[in-house]
Amino acid sequence: MSQSSRNIAIVGSGLVGSLLAIYLKKMGHTVTVFDRRPDIRLVEFSGRSINLAMSNRGWNALREVGLEDEIKKIAIPLYQRAMHVNDKPVYFQKYGMEEEAIWSTSRGLLNRKMIDLAEEEGVKFRFSEKVWDVDLPEAKIFTGETEKGIWEEYKYDCIFGCDGAFSRVRHKMQRRSGFDYSQQFIKVGYKELSILPNADGTHKLDKHSFHIWPRGEFMLIAMPNIDGSFTCTLFMPFEGTVSFENITTQKEARTFFETYFPNVMLDLDNLIEDFFKNPTSAMVTMKCYPWTYWDKAALVGDSAHAVVPFYGQGMNAGFEDIFVLTNLLVKHKDDWATAFEEYQKERKPNADAIAELSYRNFMEMSSKTANAAFLLQKKIEKKFASEHPDKWKPVYSRVTFSNKPYAEALALGDVQEEVMKQIMKLPNIEEIWDSELVTNKIIELIA
Repeated sequence: MSQSSRNIAIVGSGLVGSLLAIYLKKMGHTVTVFDRRPDIRLVEFSGRSINLAMSNRGWNALREVGLEDEIKKIAIPLYQRAMHVNDKPVYFQKYGMEEEAIWSTSRGLLNRKMIDLAEEEGVKFRFSEKVWDVDLPEAKIFTGETEKGIWEEYKYDCIFGCDGAFSRVRHKMQRRSGFDYSQQFIKVGYKELSILPNADGTHKLDKHSFHIWPRGEFMLIAMPNIDGSFTCTLFMPFEGTVSFENITTQKEARTFFETYFPNVMLDLDNLIEDFFKNPTSAMVTMKCYPWTYWDKAALVGDSAHAVVPFYGQGMNAGFEDIFVLTNLLVKHKDDWATAFEEYQKERKPNADAIAELSYRNFMEMSSKTANAAFLLQKKIEKKFASEHPDKWKPVYSRVTFSNKPYAEALALGDVQEEVMKQIMKLPNIEEIWDSELVTNKIIELIA
């Protein structure tokens, strides 16, 4: 074996922690995963999940360890958006070329599966064991029942923090000199709802679409599950005229859904029940640097770069971290310090780029998707891209259906946006949008 076997601790048994565990175990290391929560396979889901959209980067990381086919069994391909605008028929927007799809999967179902697969590899899990402190230079972790009680000490060769946006491992790194950290909450929260299957187990809405009800300041989305249900997420301001704070009774909730989402009436009672049963959760963008400490500790996934979920890339970005990191570990053999340094330098600009893209997509999905000028612009872009695929690849496709760097997608997207600003200023653009004149003008502006 090209690498010495190491004794490794991973903090966090979520999607990123369990996939990283599989990678490291396959590389010949001893891996123990700690999680403060109980085993997700033994508990009811908590109603805090947004369904996941697996795309190229995620599949790429799963393919590397032979898991792609196994995970596709619990996912559904979505080839298009279904836009539900009041007083208009549902209209569909294809995501990309024929057969290009994002894949909807339940976070809970996927997480359970990943833990099973990790255990099959020989990874050891320690659930309901809270990590209270981390000694970075010594790669030790301290766990116990309470912060003030008796702690158990564990010594490792290396610790990976995969414990999310409020990571305990990162919290320890933050106390070191020269560590940059910022977090930014948006004024919008989310709540998980569900649409149940038909009596015969089929889906009540088109099962190969990502359903969006854009309503300006707020919106509802729905993604299918393999059991015939849909996981819905209501994004809405915490405060204001239409907000979570202003819906406090069953009657108010009923009026809200009847007013803004008339075509989800098919499951109204269930939506109202979920509205009051499930918590309202916050969303945060978290940035930090450095992500590593010597060759002793590294942050992976949300613990290094939490993003708002509006590009469906949180999990995909975390899985890509693992792909890049483990390839660097193989390349540098036993020199983990160099591998860690290269990992953070390569991933940090891309993490910042997907944070920016995700935030912009939130603005776009909630307010612009029902805007006539925006829709016309997208129509022009789509027509040009299909006629000149060598000259124009939409940002969404660069992010979702390629493995090229996020930073590159952001930079090229900014150039395209400048081009389209000029195009949208052309006189009578509504009439001439599909003319040769417009096509030639785009080619000229790109050049």
